[in-house]
Amino acid sequence: MTPRPEVIAAIATAPGRGGIGVVRLSGPDLLTLARNLSGKTPRPRQATLADFKSAEGDIIDRGLLLYFPAPHSFTGEDVVELHGHGGPVVLQMLLARCLDLGARLAEPGEFTRRAFLNGKLDLAQAEAVADLIDAATTSAARSAMRSLQGEFSRAVHALVQELIDLRMLVEATLDFPEEDIDFLQAADAFARLKRVHEQLATVIDRAGQGKLLQAGLHVVLAGQPNVGKSSLLNRLAGDELAIVTPIAGTTRDALKSAIQIAGIPLHVIDTAGLRDSDDEIERLGIERTWREIERADVVLLLVDARTGITDADRAILTRLPSGLRRITVVNKIDLLAARVPERCQTADGIELHLSAKKDLGVDLLRQELLQVAGWHQTEDVFIARERHVRALAKANVHVDTAQTMMREPALPLELFAEELRLAQRALGEITGEFSADDLLGVIFSRFCMGK
Repeated sequence: MTPRPEVIAAIATAPGRGGIGVVRLSGPDLLTLARNLSGKTPRPRQATLADFKSAEGDIIDRGLLLYFPAPHSFTGEDVVELHGHGGPVVLQMLLARCLDLGARLAEPGEFTRRAFLNGKLDLAQAEAVADLIDAATTSAARSAMRSLQGEFSRAVHALVQELIDLRMLVEATLDFPEEDIDFLQAADAFARLKRVHEQLATVIDRAGQGKLLQAGLHVVLAGQPNVGKSSLLNRLAGDELAIVTPIAGTTRDALKSAIQIAGIPLHVIDTAGLRDSDDEIERLGIERTWREIERADVVLLLVDARTGITDADRAILTRLPSGLRRITVVNKIDLLAARVPERCQTADGIELHLSAKKDLGVDLLRQELLQVAGWHQTEDVFIARERHVRALAKANVHVDTAQTMMREPALPLELFAEELRLAQRALGEITGEFSADDLLGVIFSRFCMGK
Protein backbone atom coordinates (compact mmCIF):
# COMPACT_ATOMS: atom_id res chain seq x y z
CA MET A 1 0.00 0.00 0.00
CA THR A 2 1.16 3.53 -0.72
CA PRO A 3 1.86 5.35 2.59
CA ARG A 4 -0.34 8.35 3.38
CA PRO A 5 1.61 11.52 2.52
CA GLU A 6 2.72 13.78 5.33
CA VAL A 7 1.70 17.40 5.66
CA ILE A 8 4.64 19.61 4.75
CA ALA A 9 5.09 23.31 5.49
CA ALA A 10 7.58 26.02 4.54
CA ILE A 11 7.92 29.77 4.20
CA ALA A 12 7.30 30.39 0.50
CA THR A 13 8.48 34.00 0.28
CA ALA A 14 12.08 35.17 0.08
CA PRO A 15 14.10 35.73 3.26
CA GLY A 16 14.04 39.24 4.70
CA ARG A 17 11.36 41.81 5.50
CA GLY A 18 8.44 42.56 3.22
CA GLY A 19 4.88 43.75 3.20
CA ILE A 20 3.54 40.21 2.79
CA GLY A 21 4.88 36.81 3.78
CA VAL A 22 3.47 33.40 2.82
CA VAL A 23 3.58 30.09 4.65
CA ARG A 24 2.54 27.19 2.41
CA LEU A 25 1.27 23.76 3.46
CA SER A 26 0.48 20.67 1.38
CA GLY A 27 -0.91 17.29 2.37
CA PRO A 28 -4.04 15.55 3.67
CA ASP A 29 -6.70 16.87 6.07
CA LEU A 30 -5.59 20.48 5.94
CA LEU A 31 -9.02 21.84 6.81
CA THR A 32 -8.61 20.45 10.33
CA LEU A 33 -5.23 22.11 10.65
CA ALA A 34 -6.64 25.40 9.31
CA ARG A 35 -9.49 25.34 11.87
CA ASN A 36 -7.09 24.61 14.73
CA LEU A 37 -4.88 27.48 13.61
CA SER A 38 -7.52 30.12 12.89
CA GLY A 39 -10.84 28.89 14.23
CA LYS A 40 -12.30 29.21 10.72
CA THR A 41 -13.07 26.82 7.88
CA PRO A 42 -11.93 28.45 4.63
CA ARG A 43 -13.97 28.01 1.47
CA PRO A 44 -12.13 26.63 -1.59
CA ARG A 45 -10.19 29.23 -3.58
CA GLN A 46 -11.58 32.16 -1.60
CA ALA A 47 -9.54 34.44 0.64
CA THR A 48 -10.68 34.31 4.27
CA LEU A 49 -9.61 37.00 6.75
CA ALA A 50 -8.45 35.19 9.88
CA ASP A 51 -6.43 35.50 13.08
CA PHE A 52 -3.62 32.95 13.26
CA LYS A 53 -3.38 31.85 16.88
CA SER A 54 -0.84 30.13 19.08
CA ALA A 55 -1.59 27.03 21.18
CA GLU A 56 -2.46 29.35 24.09
CA GLY A 57 -4.94 31.30 21.96
CA ASP A 58 -2.75 34.38 21.52
CA ILE A 59 -2.89 36.02 18.09
CA ILE A 60 0.36 35.52 16.18
CA ASP A 61 -0.73 37.48 13.12
CA ARG A 62 -3.80 38.50 11.15
CA GLY A 63 -3.97 37.79 7.45
CA LEU A 64 -5.59 35.83 4.65
CA LEU A 65 -6.24 32.10 4.69
CA LEU A 66 -6.49 30.35 1.31
CA TYR A 67 -7.51 26.75 0.69
CA PHE A 68 -7.02 24.80 -2.56
CA PRO A 69 -8.56 21.32 -2.34
CA ALA A 70 -7.04 18.35 -4.15
CA PRO A 71 -6.61 17.67 -6.98
CA HIS A 72 -7.03 21.27 -8.17
CA SER A 73 -3.88 22.69 -6.60
CA PHE A 74 -0.22 23.18 -7.46
CA THR A 75 0.85 19.90 -5.83
CA GLY A 76 -2.30 17.91 -6.60
CA GLU A 77 -2.89 17.61 -2.83
CA ASP A 78 -4.80 19.86 -0.44
CA VAL A 79 -2.87 23.14 -0.21
CA VAL A 80 -3.29 25.88 2.38
CA GLU A 81 -1.53 29.22 2.25
CA LEU A 82 -1.24 31.69 5.13
CA HIS A 83 -0.72 35.24 3.86
CA GLY A 84 0.49 37.39 6.71
CA HIS A 85 2.89 40.22 7.38
CA GLY A 86 6.34 39.69 5.93
CA GLY A 87 8.49 39.94 9.04
CA PRO A 88 10.97 37.08 9.57
CA VAL A 89 10.01 36.59 13.23
CA VAL A 90 6.28 36.51 12.50
CA LEU A 91 6.72 34.01 9.67
CA GLN A 92 8.90 31.77 11.83
CA MET A 93 6.25 31.85 14.55
CA LEU A 94 3.55 30.90 12.05
CA LEU A 95 5.71 28.10 10.64
CA ALA A 96 6.47 26.78 14.15
CA ARG A 97 2.74 26.73 14.94
CA CYS A 98 2.06 24.70 11.78
CA LEU A 99 4.75 22.22 12.82
CA ASP A 100 3.15 21.97 16.28
CA LEU A 101 -0.14 21.07 14.57
CA GLY A 102 1.41 18.06 12.84
CA ALA A 103 3.17 19.36 9.74
CA ARG A 104 6.83 18.78 9.10
CA LEU A 105 9.34 21.14 7.50
CA ALA A 106 9.42 20.71 3.74
CA GLU A 107 12.63 19.76 2.03
CA PRO A 108 13.99 22.00 -0.76
CA GLY A 109 11.84 21.57 -3.84
CA GLU A 110 9.43 19.16 -2.16
CA PHE A 111 6.29 21.06 -3.19
CA THR A 112 7.33 20.94 -6.85
CA ARG A 113 8.44 17.33 -6.51
CA ARG A 114 4.96 16.39 -5.26
CA ALA A 115 3.45 18.28 -8.20
CA PHE A 116 5.62 16.16 -10.52
CA LEU A 117 4.82 12.87 -8.77
CA ASN A 118 1.09 13.71 -8.82
CA GLY A 119 1.13 14.44 -12.55
CA LYS A 120 0.57 18.20 -12.29
CA LEU A 121 3.87 18.94 -14.02
CA ASP A 122 6.35 16.88 -16.00
CA LEU A 123 10.03 17.05 -15.11
CA ALA A 124 10.92 19.71 -17.70
CA GLN A 125 8.12 21.95 -16.41
CA ALA A 126 9.17 21.34 -12.80
CA GLU A 127 12.71 22.45 -13.57
CA ALA A 128 11.31 25.51 -15.34
CA VAL A 129 9.82 26.62 -12.01
CA ALA A 130 13.32 26.96 -10.54
CA ASP A 131 14.66 28.46 -13.77
CA LEU A 132 11.95 31.14 -13.75
CA ILE A 133 12.87 32.07 -10.17
CA ASP A 134 16.60 32.11 -10.99
CA ALA A 135 16.27 33.92 -14.33
CA ALA A 136 18.97 36.56 -14.62
CA THR A 137 17.59 38.31 -17.73
CA THR A 138 14.19 39.11 -19.20
CA SER A 139 14.90 36.74 -22.11
CA ALA A 140 15.63 33.92 -19.68
CA ALA A 141 12.43 34.63 -17.75
CA ARG A 142 10.31 34.55 -20.92
CA SER A 143 11.93 31.30 -22.05
CA ALA A 144 11.46 29.72 -18.63
CA MET A 145 7.77 30.63 -18.75
CA ARG A 146 7.46 28.93 -22.16
CA SER A 147 8.90 25.76 -20.66
CA LEU A 148 6.68 26.05 -17.58
CA GLN A 149 3.62 26.36 -19.84
CA GLY A 150 4.67 23.11 -21.52
CA GLU A 151 6.04 24.33 -24.84
CA PHE A 152 9.29 22.37 -24.47
CA SER A 153 7.42 19.28 -23.27
CA ARG A 154 4.96 19.42 -26.17
CA ALA A 155 7.83 19.54 -28.66
CA VAL A 156 9.43 16.51 -26.99
CA HIS A 157 6.13 14.61 -26.80
CA ALA A 158 5.51 15.25 -30.51
CA LEU A 159 8.86 13.62 -31.30
CA VAL A 160 8.13 10.72 -28.97
CA GLN A 161 4.77 10.11 -30.66
CA GLU A 162 6.43 10.05 -34.10
CA LEU A 163 8.94 7.48 -32.83
CA ILE A 164 6.15 5.39 -31.28
CA ASP A 165 4.31 5.33 -34.62
CA LEU A 166 7.49 4.23 -36.39
CA ARG A 167 8.11 1.54 -33.81
CA MET A 168 4.59 0.22 -34.36
CA LEU A 169 5.31 -0.14 -38.08
CA VAL A 170 8.58 -1.91 -37.39
CA GLU A 171 6.94 -4.28 -34.90
CA ALA A 172 4.25 -5.08 -37.45
CA THR A 173 6.92 -6.01 -39.99
CA LEU A 174 8.68 -8.18 -37.40
CA ASP A 175 5.45 -9.90 -36.34
CA PHE A 176 4.30 -10.69 -39.87
CA PRO A 177 7.46 -11.38 -41.94
CA GLU A 178 5.60 -13.74 -44.30
CA GLU A 179 3.24 -11.00 -45.54
CA ASP A 180 3.73 -9.70 -49.06
CA ILE A 181 3.12 -6.12 -47.98
CA ASP A 182 6.20 -4.25 -46.83
CA PHE A 183 4.76 -2.21 -43.98
CA LEU A 184 7.71 0.14 -43.81
CA GLN A 185 7.77 0.92 -47.51
CA ALA A 186 4.02 1.31 -47.72
CA ALA A 187 4.02 3.75 -44.81
CA ASP A 188 6.97 5.71 -46.23
CA ALA A 189 8.89 5.08 -43.01
CA PHE A 190 12.14 6.57 -44.33
CA ALA A 191 10.50 9.94 -45.06
CA ARG A 192 8.86 9.88 -41.64
CA LEU A 193 12.18 9.16 -39.94
CA LYS A 194 13.78 11.98 -41.92
CA ARG A 195 11.04 14.32 -40.69
CA VAL A 196 11.71 13.23 -37.10
CA HIS A 197 15.39 14.01 -37.63
CA GLU A 198 14.59 17.48 -38.94
CA GLN A 199 12.18 18.22 -36.10
CA LEU A 200 14.73 16.99 -33.59
CA ALA A 201 17.36 19.32 -35.07
CA THR A 202 14.98 22.26 -34.56
CA VAL A 203 14.34 21.30 -30.94
CA ILE A 204 18.08 20.88 -30.33
CA ASP A 205 18.71 24.36 -31.68
CA ARG A 206 15.99 25.93 -29.50
CA ALA A 207 17.19 24.02 -26.45
CA GLY A 208 20.80 25.04 -27.09
CA GLN A 209 19.76 28.68 -27.11
CA GLY A 210 17.76 28.08 -23.93
CA LYS A 211 20.76 26.53 -22.21
CA LEU A 212 22.69 29.72 -22.93
CA LEU A 213 19.92 31.76 -21.32
CA GLN A 214 19.81 29.44 -18.30
CA ALA A 215 23.52 28.92 -17.62
CA GLY A 216 25.08 31.89 -19.38
CA LEU A 217 28.62 32.06 -20.68
CA HIS A 218 31.69 31.99 -18.43
CA VAL A 219 34.28 34.37 -19.85
CA VAL A 220 37.78 34.64 -18.36
CA LEU A 221 40.02 37.64 -19.01
CA ALA A 222 43.61 36.42 -19.09
CA GLY A 223 46.98 37.80 -20.09
CA GLN A 224 50.15 39.31 -18.76
CA PRO A 225 50.06 42.04 -16.11
CA ASN A 226 49.04 45.57 -17.09
CA VAL A 227 47.47 44.74 -20.47
CA GLY A 228 44.08 46.22 -19.51
CA LYS A 229 42.07 43.25 -18.20
CA SER A 230 40.53 45.26 -15.36
CA SER A 231 39.77 48.17 -17.69
CA LEU A 232 37.95 45.81 -20.04
CA LEU A 233 35.96 44.29 -17.17
CA ASN A 234 34.90 47.77 -16.06
CA ARG A 235 33.92 48.68 -19.62
CA LEU A 236 31.85 45.53 -20.15
CA ALA A 237 30.17 45.88 -16.76
CA GLY A 238 29.55 49.60 -17.16
CA ASP A 239 30.93 50.24 -13.67
CA GLU A 240 34.24 50.72 -11.87
CA LEU A 241 34.38 47.25 -10.37
CA ALA A 242 38.13 46.65 -10.59
CA ILE A 243 40.97 48.88 -9.47
CA VAL A 244 42.96 50.14 -12.44
CA THR A 245 46.52 51.42 -12.01
CA PRO A 246 49.63 51.46 -14.20
CA ILE A 247 51.32 49.24 -11.61
CA ALA A 248 51.73 45.66 -12.87
CA GLY A 249 50.19 43.03 -10.60
CA THR A 250 47.42 45.24 -9.16
CA THR A 251 44.84 42.44 -9.59
CA ARG A 252 45.84 39.53 -7.37
CA ASP A 253 42.64 37.53 -7.17
CA ALA A 254 39.76 36.64 -9.47
CA LEU A 255 37.08 39.33 -9.64
CA LYS A 256 33.72 38.19 -11.00
CA SER A 257 30.96 40.27 -12.54
CA ALA A 258 27.60 39.22 -14.01
CA ILE A 259 26.56 41.22 -17.06
CA GLN A 260 24.28 40.57 -20.02
CA ILE A 261 24.58 41.02 -23.76
CA ALA A 262 21.39 40.80 -25.83
CA GLY A 263 19.72 38.98 -22.95
CA ILE A 264 22.51 36.40 -22.57
CA PRO A 265 24.02 36.35 -19.06
CA LEU A 266 27.81 36.58 -19.07
CA HIS A 267 29.90 35.74 -16.03
CA VAL A 268 33.08 37.73 -16.67
CA ILE A 269 36.10 36.96 -14.52
CA ASP A 270 39.06 39.32 -14.25
CA THR A 271 42.17 37.43 -13.19
CA ALA A 272 45.69 38.05 -11.97
CA GLY A 273 48.29 38.73 -14.65
CA LEU A 274 50.09 35.57 -15.82
CA ARG A 275 53.81 35.82 -15.20
CA ASP A 276 56.54 34.30 -13.04
CA SER A 277 56.47 35.93 -9.62
CA ASP A 278 58.22 35.53 -6.26
CA ASP A 279 55.36 37.29 -4.47
CA GLU A 280 53.44 34.58 -2.59
CA ILE A 281 50.09 36.41 -2.79
CA GLU A 282 50.45 37.10 -6.51
CA ARG A 283 51.53 33.50 -7.13
CA LEU A 284 48.38 32.20 -5.44
CA GLY A 285 46.31 34.57 -7.61
CA ILE A 286 47.99 33.19 -10.74
CA GLU A 287 47.16 29.64 -9.66
CA ARG A 288 43.53 30.66 -9.28
CA THR A 289 43.65 32.21 -12.74
CA TRP A 290 44.55 28.88 -14.31
CA ARG A 291 41.78 27.14 -12.36
CA GLU A 292 39.28 29.68 -13.67
CA ILE A 293 40.58 29.14 -17.21
CA GLU A 294 39.97 25.40 -16.91
CA ARG A 295 36.28 26.07 -16.06
CA ALA A 296 35.77 28.78 -18.70
CA ASP A 297 33.62 28.63 -21.82
CA VAL A 298 35.63 31.36 -23.52
CA VAL A 299 39.02 32.92 -22.76
CA LEU A 300 39.87 36.45 -23.83
CA LEU A 301 43.65 36.68 -24.03
CA LEU A 302 44.53 40.36 -23.75
CA VAL A 303 47.76 41.68 -25.22
CA ASP A 304 49.22 45.16 -25.45
CA ALA A 305 48.82 46.74 -28.90
CA ARG A 306 52.24 48.39 -28.56
CA THR A 307 54.06 45.06 -28.27
CA GLY A 308 51.70 42.75 -30.12
CA ILE A 309 51.68 39.04 -29.34
CA THR A 310 54.93 38.25 -27.57
CA ASP A 311 56.62 34.94 -26.79
CA ALA A 312 55.10 35.12 -23.31
CA ASP A 313 51.63 35.50 -24.85
CA ARG A 314 52.25 32.53 -27.15
CA ALA A 315 53.30 30.50 -24.13
CA ILE A 316 49.93 31.31 -22.53
CA LEU A 317 48.10 30.32 -25.74
CA THR A 318 49.98 27.03 -25.84
CA ARG A 319 49.02 26.22 -22.26
CA LEU A 320 45.29 26.87 -22.75
CA PRO A 321 43.17 23.69 -22.67
CA SER A 322 42.63 22.15 -26.09
CA GLY A 323 39.17 22.80 -27.47
CA LEU A 324 38.66 25.89 -25.28
CA ARG A 325 37.23 28.75 -27.33
CA ARG A 326 39.50 31.78 -27.30
CA ILE A 327 39.66 35.30 -28.64
CA THR A 328 42.86 37.33 -28.72
CA VAL A 329 42.07 40.91 -27.73
CA VAL A 330 44.70 43.48 -28.75
CA ASN A 331 44.04 46.31 -26.30
CA LYS A 332 45.20 49.95 -26.09
CA ILE A 333 44.95 50.74 -29.80
CA ASP A 334 44.37 54.34 -28.79
CA LEU A 335 48.12 54.51 -28.04
CA LEU A 336 49.04 53.61 -31.66
CA ALA A 337 49.59 56.20 -34.34
CA ALA A 338 48.60 53.98 -37.26
CA ARG A 339 45.08 52.65 -37.85
CA VAL A 340 44.69 48.90 -37.32
CA PRO A 341 41.97 46.46 -38.46
CA GLU A 342 39.24 45.88 -35.90
CA ARG A 343 38.91 42.15 -36.55
CA CYS A 344 41.09 39.65 -38.34
CA GLN A 345 41.72 35.93 -38.54
CA THR A 346 45.25 34.80 -37.65
CA ALA A 347 47.04 31.51 -37.10
CA ASP A 348 46.17 31.87 -33.42
CA GLY A 349 42.44 32.33 -34.14
CA ILE A 350 40.16 35.38 -33.96
CA GLU A 351 41.93 38.64 -33.15
CA LEU A 352 40.12 41.84 -32.16
CA HIS A 353 41.68 45.28 -31.83
CA LEU A 354 40.12 47.68 -29.34
CA SER A 355 40.64 50.21 -26.60
CA ALA A 356 38.87 49.44 -23.35
CA LYS A 357 39.82 52.84 -21.96
CA LYS A 358 38.38 54.79 -24.91
CA ASP A 359 35.51 52.36 -25.63
CA LEU A 360 36.73 51.67 -29.17
CA GLY A 361 35.78 48.30 -30.66
CA VAL A 362 34.16 47.00 -27.46
CA ASP A 363 30.78 46.57 -29.18
CA LEU A 364 32.51 44.35 -31.74
CA LEU A 365 33.80 42.20 -28.86
CA ARG A 366 30.27 41.88 -27.49
CA GLN A 367 29.00 40.67 -30.86
CA GLU A 368 31.93 38.27 -31.18
CA LEU A 369 31.14 36.76 -27.80
CA LEU A 370 27.55 36.12 -28.91
CA GLN A 371 28.80 34.54 -32.12
CA VAL A 372 31.27 32.31 -30.29
CA ALA A 373 28.49 31.25 -27.94
CA GLY A 374 26.34 30.29 -30.94
CA TRP A 375 23.54 32.71 -30.09
CA HIS A 376 21.07 33.81 -32.74
CA GLN A 377 18.01 35.88 -31.98
CA THR A 378 14.75 33.94 -32.01
CA GLU A 379 11.43 34.40 -30.25
CA ASP A 380 10.56 30.74 -29.63
CA VAL A 381 13.42 29.69 -27.34
CA PHE A 382 12.49 27.60 -24.32
CA ILE A 383 14.72 27.30 -21.29
CA ALA A 384 16.87 24.18 -21.15
CA ARG A 385 19.53 22.65 -18.97
CA GLU A 386 22.67 20.68 -19.67
CA ARG A 387 20.91 17.36 -19.07
CA HIS A 388 18.20 18.31 -21.59
CA VAL A 389 20.79 19.12 -24.24
CA ARG A 390 22.63 15.86 -23.59
CA ALA A 391 19.43 13.82 -23.77
CA LEU A 392 18.53 15.47 -27.10
CA ALA A 393 22.03 14.79 -28.42
CA LYS A 394 21.76 11.14 -27.36
CA ALA A 395 18.40 10.82 -29.13
CA ASN A 396 19.89 12.42 -32.23
CA VAL A 397 22.69 9.82 -32.33
CA HIS A 398 20.16 6.98 -32.25
CA VAL A 399 17.98 8.58 -34.95
CA ASP A 400 21.08 9.09 -37.12
CA THR A 401 22.00 5.44 -36.66
CA ALA A 402 18.46 4.36 -37.53
CA GLN A 403 18.59 6.42 -40.74
CA THR A 404 21.85 4.73 -41.71
CA MET A 405 20.31 1.30 -41.06
CA MET A 406 17.37 2.01 -43.33
CA ARG A 407 19.84 2.45 -46.18
CA GLU A 408 21.23 -1.04 -45.47
CA PRO A 409 18.38 -3.53 -46.06
CA ALA A 410 20.63 -6.44 -45.09
CA LEU A 411 20.89 -5.25 -41.48
CA PRO A 412 18.54 -7.00 -39.01
CA LEU A 413 15.34 -5.07 -38.50
CA GLU A 414 15.55 -5.77 -34.77
CA LEU A 415 18.58 -3.46 -34.52
CA PHE A 416 16.66 -0.70 -36.28
CA ALA A 417 13.80 -1.13 -33.82
CA GLU A 418 16.23 -0.95 -30.90
CA GLU A 419 17.67 2.36 -32.10
CA LEU A 420 14.16 3.82 -32.24
CA ARG A 421 13.47 2.56 -28.72
CA LEU A 422 16.68 4.08 -27.38
CA ALA A 423 15.89 7.42 -29.06
CA GLN A 424 12.44 7.41 -27.44
CA ARG A 425 13.96 6.56 -24.06
CA ALA A 426 16.46 9.44 -24.31
CA LEU A 427 13.65 11.89 -25.02
CA GLY A 428 11.62 10.43 -22.14
CA GLU A 429 14.42 11.36 -19.75
CA ILE A 430 13.68 15.05 -20.41
CA THR A 431 10.08 14.95 -19.22
CA GLY A 432 10.68 12.36 -16.51
CA GLU A 433 9.09 9.31 -18.13
CA PHE A 434 12.39 7.50 -17.65
CA SER A 435 14.15 9.01 -14.62
CA ALA A 436 15.99 7.37 -11.75
CA ASP A 437 15.07 8.39 -8.22
CA ASP A 438 18.59 9.64 -7.54
CA LEU A 439 18.33 12.02 -10.52
CA LEU A 440 15.05 13.40 -9.14
CA GLY A 441 16.70 13.90 -5.76
CA VAL A 442 19.53 15.94 -7.28
CA ILE A 443 17.16 18.06 -9.39
CA PHE A 444 14.72 19.00 -6.62
CA SER A 445 17.37 19.48 -3.94
CA ARG A 446 18.51 22.60 -5.81
CA PHE A 447 15.12 24.29 -5.47
CA CYS A 448 14.40 26.86 -2.79
CA MET A 449 12.64 25.70 0.37
CA GLY A 450 9.13 27.00 -0.32
CA LYS A 451 8.99 25.51 -3.82
